Amino acid sequence: MKIQRYCANETASRELAFSLGRAFIQLGYGGTCCYLRGELGAGKTTFSRSLLHALGHEGKVKSPTYTLVEPYDLGDITMYHFDLYRLADPEELEFMGIRDYFNDLSASLVEWPDRGEGLLPKPDIIIDIRYENEGRSFELEACSAFAEQCFSLIQENKA
Repeated sequence: MKIQRYCANETASRELAFSLGRAFIQLGYGGTCCYLRGELGAGKTTFSRSLLHALGHEGKVKSPTYTLVEPYDLGDITMYHFDLYRLADPEELEFMGIRDYFNDLSASLVEWPDRGEGLLPKPDIIIDIRYENEGRSFELEACSAFAEQCFSLIQENKA
């Protein structure tokens, strides 16, 4: 199952992220993993920021480009936001204890997931972001039953 949306501006992108966040909250999102793919500057971190705000984070959301990961305490769940763009070798993830980040009490957003291939869990959702005209084109692909339930809520305007 896929959702395809054209967002003419950042407000429309933010609303898409908030819809996904509302669905996450309704279903419970512990243990989930989302991959974000797109060119440099396509809006992966901006989408992540909006999703984190939708999930209740009230502070700033900084890009984890230089730290590789930023944690966000969202009550019962810790959301880990990874940016693997600067990763030279996937084995670097082993040194940082990557497997410890993925459990039922956490969720993750992973930018540039191809850089961690073989060491990351399978995604529940793959979000592809592309430049299109003055806006962005989003394709959200469900890779799990959880994601399909999220997408149903979004399409039925229940999220």
